[in-house]
Amino acid sequence: MSRLIYIYRVVRGQMRIVVDTALNSGAAEYANIGDVAMLQVAVNRLQRLWPSGRIQVLTESPNNLAVFCPGSSSLPRAGRDLWIKDHAIIGSLGRYLPQAPSAGLSALGRACRLRYPNTFRLLADLRLTIRDRGNVRPDVHVFLEAMEQADLFLVCGAGGFTDDTREWNTSTLDTIEEAIQRDIPVVMFGQGLGPLTDPEVLSRARKILPQVSLITLRGGRGDSTLAQSLGVDSSQVLTTGDEAVEIAYEARRTEMGQAIGINLRVASYSNVSENMISVLRPVLHRFARQHNAPLIPIPIAFHAWANDPETIQRLLQGFDDHSDGGITLDAPVKVIRQVGRCRIVVTGAYHAAVFALSQGIPVVALSASDDYTAKFFGLEDQFGMGCETVLLGAADASERLAAAAERAWQFSEQVRPQLQEAARRQIALSQGAYERIRESIEFNGRKYSLVGPSVVN
Repeated sequence: MSRLIYIYRVVRGQMRIVVDTALNSGAAEYANIGDVAMLQVAVNRLQRLWPSGRIQVLTESPNNLAVFCPGSSSLPRAGRDLWIKDHAIIGSLGRYLPQAPSAGLSALGRACRLRYPNTFRLLADLRLTIRDRGNVRPDVHVFLEAMEQADLFLVCGAGGFTDDTREWNTSTLDTIEEAIQRDIPVVMFGQGLGPLTDPEVLSRARKILPQVSLITLRGGRGDSTLAQSLGVDSSQVLTTGDEAVEIAYEARRTEMGQAIGINLRVASYSNVSENMISVLRPVLHRFARQHNAPLIPIPIAFHAWANDPETIQRLLQGFDDHSDGGITLDAPVKVIRQVGRCRIVVTGAYHAAVFALSQGIPVVALSASDDYTAKFFGLEDQFGMGCETVLLGAADASERLAAAAERAWQFSEQVRPQLQEAARRQIALSQGAYERIRESIEFNGRKYSLVGPSVVN
């Protein structure tokens, strides 16, 4: 009777939706403002489409979820991870095996989980019972119950599927495969694809992503080409821009700001070196003094391994030694309002650029890696004039930064309307993708109800 129950819930708008995110795990969860903003937009849109629906978000922090996405409910990510992890049955023993047998056992376990889920569940329960001395981890059962009742599985905006996010790639693909095996429609909104060369991830993606009902892309350089190379049909792919464009555009100010927003992403995956900070600092100070404008922090990442406030403080040394680097700007609405004070934004963080461009504020983007270059060139494609990328590896990077910042400052008023128009266009495309899914689900509900109970088993 599961199909009949599905039709009943669709007709009454009582959809049950499971949402996966790009948020990090543990203490780092909700520490990236861009990821939080994308989640907020996704949940808000789902709530507008299905006011009576139940939206369950995979998370390790129910309290943070309640703060940022009220009305949604938490689903323990730990339960998902225990269920889909490569060695769910043999546990940590897999880490001590040679690569070949370890990979073989992983593949065998995955096949067992997908083809014989009841047997796999019994074996996993047995291992967890032994490991936890009789206390079976309930998180697994909560996750499985949610998946058994889900009408839609959604992966919200993410900059994943790059060579720097292998763990996220594999867990997301495994969870999508789990949903598809259960005949749950899968959609992926606001995705960034590539650069990606990892042969194992590419192989898994070619098998799984073509079965996704709809994938919307941010518009990074090369992402649609990568999707095509993975076997995803063009009818299943739309370029709609970043999910967070909507939340920033809605907060735009009528008057133009006069500050200079700054950020620089220092992390293993950004390739930004200490020397680059030393080169950029005097350029920013000189430009700010020339225009008698304050330099203000626009932090996005608050991780131990990517601490934007700390980097911003270092950029401000000698100009504003009392700045906290924006440490208190710990929510999307706070950062977006800070961006609204700016006339231009100079940033090495992707979502600082998104928040600015969406409000009509020109951006000078700073990149030292292929990943960030693809992201920022994608923003140039989406927004046009008003976004310019400076490659930090160039010998004349400081001169290019100074010239780009001056152009942004001088043309800020001129480009403001067209940047906002680009934002409106992306919002309409992105909202339209959500409507497309709603209409498809409701059409299927009507179609099945017309077929009748004889096929509902």
